[in-house]
Amino acid sequence: VEGFLLSLKVAVVSATAATVLATLAAYALVRMGNFRGRSMFSGMVNAPLVMPEVIIGMSLLLLMVGIQRNLGFPERGTITIILGHILLGMAYATVVIQSRLSEMDRSIEEAAMDLGCRPGQVFFLVTLPNIIPALMAAWLLTFTLSFDDVVVSEFLSGPGVTTLPQVIFSYARRGVNPSIYAAATLLMLVVTLVVVAYTIYNAREQRRKAKR
Repeated sequence: VEGFLLSLKVAVVSATAATVLATLAAYALVRMGNFRGRSMFSGMVNAPLVMPEVIIGMSLLLLMVGIQRNLGFPERGTITIILGHILLGMAYATVVIQSRLSEMDRSIEEAAMDLGCRPGQVFFLVTLPNIIPALMAAWLLTFTLSFDDVVVSEFLSGPGVTTLPQVIFSYARRGVNPSIYAAATLLMLVVTLVVVAYTIYNAREQRRKAKR
């Protein structure tokens, strides 16, 4: 139960932060044109997609240890796990949101600016409402990636800080345990319910838009 609550906390925080950062990154890549350093920025954002999680976990561990030695913060634990999951989830969320922004009709934003909206108002009143389905999809994706991550959590967790996947993995190494099957069944059930609920919600929203 403690592992489940910790995993839930880490997944909610990291998914929310990753979605916010991914929205800003995707907006910069799609709407800001060919600015200086765009290729490097895009490569850094997408690097976790093609890099093995073992390498990501080891690199983050070395980074966190170096920062802790120099600054005394952060200690390995919940905060370091959240930071690692934000890095990993942001890459996936950026792809989802960037795809939606690329498909969006820019004439709507131009019309809003012609009617007197400032860039900030255009983003919050026009762009953001049109990409809400992509934001929800990105949040659910990053939440799932964070909730079931083992490798990065193993590298960045500290004493007394163990997520649910780590608990299940430790049980699995000891041998057959009914708790593993129960936890796995519950996880599959929850994920299935969330996916079905989102699919139904998305279908209803599409029908409403079609009627309008």
